[in-house]
Amino acid sequence: MVSAILDAAVQVLASEGAQRFTTARVAERAGVSVGSLYQYFPNKAAILFRLQSDEWRSTSAMLGDILQDDTAPPLVRLRKLVHAFIQSECEEAQIRGALDDAAPLYRDAPEAQEIHAASGRIFHAFIHDLLPQASEETRSIVADITRTTLKAAGTHFSSIPREPDQIAAYADALADMFCAYLDREMAKTA
Repeated sequence: MVSAILDAAVQVLASEGAQRFTTARVAERAGVSVGSLYQYFPNKAAILFRLQSDEWRSTSAMLGDILQDDTAPPLVRLRKLVHAFIQSECEEAQIRGALDDAAPLYRDAPEAQEIHAASGRIFHAFIHDLLPQASEETRSIVADITRTTLKAAGTHFSSIPREPDQIAAYADALADMFCAYLDREMAKTA
């Protein structure tokens, strides 16, 4: 039932946007009564938060799986992450705008802060492994620049539908930029 409700919520968001997103529309699309929906989600904010937190958890898991894979060199892992992230941003673009519109309903929730903190720790650990001789201040700057640029570029690029070859070319160019920047930072501390 929860899965059906969440699938219906994604459909309502994609077709009608956050402004017209209601529990009644979600229940109707899911084929359940509003009362049944309320057994699992007390209000629309709870549904939206669940959709967003599921997306954040998925992205964090992807980040961890790629960046913590010690079988690949660090810059190969970063390149793989850029490709996976840009692909993910393009796939989720249709509902991301609606979730962003609803973000004030859940942005400051403790669960949201913990999810962001966890992904930040994974990324900072990767940068620490990549630049072990750099100062903590330098590693923090590198991590912040990389994460912020990746997110902003992904959001901007995915704002219009893209073909697979466009996604791959953009991800390659972005990965090249990050690798050049990180090569320079690694050379400074070598």
